[in-house]
Amino acid sequence: MNIAVLGLGEAGSHFANGLAKLGFNVFGWDPIPKRVLHKSVNFAKSNLEAAQNADIIFSVNLTSVSEEVATEVLPCLNEKKIYAELNTSSPGKKQIIYENLRTTGIQFADVAIMAPVPPKGIFTPMLTSGPGAIPLADIMQPFGLSIIPVDGNVGQAALLKLLRSIVYKGIAAVICEAMDAGMLFGQEKYIREQICSIIGGQDELIDRFVEGSRTHAIRRIHEMDAVVEMLMNKGINPVMSEATKENLQKLAGS
Repeated sequence: MNIAVLGLGEAGSHFANGLAKLGFNVFGWDPIPKRVLHKSVNFAKSNLEAAQNADIIFSVNLTSVSEEVATEVLPCLNEKKIYAELNTSSPGKKQIIYENLRTTGIQFADVAIMAPVPPKGIFTPMLTSGPGAIPLADIMQPFGLSIIPVDGNVGQAALLKLLRSIVYKGIAAVICEAMDAGMLFGQEKYIREQICSIIGGQDELIDRFVEGSRTHAIRRIHEMDAVVEMLMNKGINPVMSEATKENLQKLAGS
């Protein structure tokens, strides 16, 4: 089976390497490749070339270029292929991409990556919705991939991911600010005790929230952009989500 991975950044390169190790024929492309790829990964000359003979296409790009990438591979799509849209986008953005592609008969799967890709790589938990969800899961689950179909149309997986992000990224932002304040006032032990009283005494979880926010700040900014867009489209004033995004922008700048 041939699989294309469009976008070979942190997530895409881990996915391409993992799929190659599982024995798939992997074709990938990225305009600025920076990651070391498995020796079996075939580096194409464009997104279209990578997708040309692929049975499954994984689009793992920034949401800002996801529509452009989908349009680029449009000429080679048909009803036998599965297009897995893995970018962290709002439900509306996923639906727009699907509408742009559906005339080809493509089996479209909205896929939401539900945890940081390292260290599990291709085995990172994912949710998927849309007409290609079950076909994608049926193919990949026997290889150990955690791709779980959820009820609903294209955009449902994205919706569940972003609702979860409001909670997890918001909590992380509060913890980061509290820890900064605790250290500046010489009260780190005290503030850790206060946080632990809320998160069940898991002191190591505090460091995971802080370190994860700093390490993945840029990617999470895009994630919170999608959250803000989704909430505003529903008429919700995203006060806390905007604040969470601002905190991530501060971390990215530092």
